[in-house]
This record gives sequence, structure tokens and C-alpha cells, in this order.
Amino acid sequence: MRLYSNGKLLISGEYVILDGALSLAAPTLFGQYLEILKDDSKYIKWTSKNSNGKVWFQCKIYRENLELDKSSSSKISNTLIEIIKNIRDFNPNFLTNSGASITTKLTFDKDWGLGSSSTLISNLSKLAGIDPFKLNNRIFNGSGYDIACAGSNSPLLFSKSGHEKHIKEVSFRPVFHENIYFVYLNRKQNSLTEVIKYKKTISSKESISEISEITKNILNCNEYKIFNELISSHEQVISKLISKQTIKKELFNDFHGEIKSLGAWGGDFILVSSESNPLDYFKNKGYNTLFKFSDLLI
Repeated sequence: MRLYSNGKLLISGEYVILDGALSLAAPTLFGQYLEILKDDSKYIKWTSKNSNGKVWFQCKIYRENLELDKSSSSKISNTLIEIIKNIRDFNPNFLTNSGASITTKLTFDKDWGLGSSSTLISNLSKLAGIDPFKLNNRIFNGSGYDIACAGSNSPLLFSKSGHEKHIKEVSFRPVFHENIYFVYLNRKQNSLTEVIKYKKTISSKESISEISEITKNILNCNEYKIFNELISSHEQVISKLISKQTIKKELFNDFHGEIKSLGAWGGDFILVSSESNPLDYFKNKGYNTLFKFSDLLI
């Protein structure tokens, strides 16, 4: 059996998505495969491959008691065992009746922050026949927008209220999308750590309302100049809320165009709005991974 889930980018609503702000999320053209082969052994044998086909993690677990036999990383193994234990709370028969060889393969670099964890949760939930949001709440306790993207072939308006999630499929491909690029900042953010940090912050109803309104306007925007104003305003609201400089001010103050952080600030991808191809500008600064809008988003 072979399963697949999409990666994700959060276009608007970072941080305040946790407090109920309306946010715009987009599945990516990259994702993760999971392939399982059953056997008559007493083990779950796990292999994780990066986008270049190189194995970055392997382990062998006793399927009955989930004790670790051997592993290339005890930290990752412990997380994986925790995930399987939680899956068995929902489906007690998960991987108990036979041995299995499971291979996962990313189609994006695992350091890019496009959802190596969320695509794994999504694929394992499909395999177990359980609700991926419930599993994700147990393991990562984020908003769940990444789980929504994993199973969607359309951009999404996403918000949460208490335990309820509101998800609406939308179209997001602005008429000026050829002026939108995505650049990797050469460093991966730990989403779980950022969520924990942010939850110590007190957000205002005003900032949540502002971001929700900006999200609606970004989705419906047909004018390039206004789009730039919107993403600049979004950056200012979040900058004030989390007491961090915007990424443009910190790293790209001489850039002619607008720049917006995506997801947890300080790492992963940024959105770049530019009238001309900014590839040379970013390469000269050491940032070599750049995508056009249509090469990254569904």
C-alpha cells in the first residue's frame, strides 16, 4: 500500500491562527509518500528517506510492546513510538497482527519546513483509519492547518474556535502571481517550540481581527500594489505582537519589493513580492532555494 499527503505553507495568520484568526493556507506541490509491506516478523521496520533518496532515519521496533530494538536516532524513535501508541488508543489493532516494513519518502528537503511531521501524521492516520486532527492534537497541539493542507488539493481558509475547526476550500492564484516567489532562509524552525513560546504571549482581539481582515483582503486582492500593502501591514501587526523585527528589516532592508514571513518567524520560507525576478538578489546573499508561485503551490 502506498499513501501520499501534501506539504503546506501558511500564507497569512501565523501565530494568531492559534487564537482563532482567519488564515489562508496552501498545500504545496511537494509532499510525502508512505509505503508499507506486511511480513510475518515481530518487528516494525522503519526507513525515512529525504527527497534525494538518502536515508536519514532508520529504526526497528517490536510490534507488540513497541520496545526499541535498534535506531539511528533515539529521539526520533521515541517520537515515532509515541505516535504509534497514540494511534493504538484510537485503533488498538494498528500494526499488531503482522510485522511491517514502512518506508517514507519526502519529495521536498526535510529541512524546508513544508510539513514533514504533518504529512507523516496524515499518512499514518490514513493507514490506521483514524481522524488525523485528533492524532495531531495529541502529538503536536498546533492549529491543525497543516493537517488540513495534507489532505486538500485546494488552498484553504482556516480558523479554529475552541476544539472546532472551520475549513473552506478557496481559489488563491492572484492575477499577479508571477510576481510572487518563495525563498528558503537556510534554517528550519521548530514549530512545536514556537507554538509553546507563543502560547505565553497575550494577543489582543484587535490583532486577531486585523489579521482576519487582512486574510480576506489578500484572498480577494486583484491589485499588485494593494497586495504589497496588505502583506506589509500583516508583518507590522505580527512584529508588534511577538516583539520581533520583520524579516525584511532584519535581513533584506535594501530589497526593492515586499517580503513576508510564513509560519514561525526566523526560518523556513518567506514570501517575496517583486516586479522583477529576485533570484540574483537572494543568491548574492546566500539564499539559493527560490520558487516561483506556480512551482510550489497547488
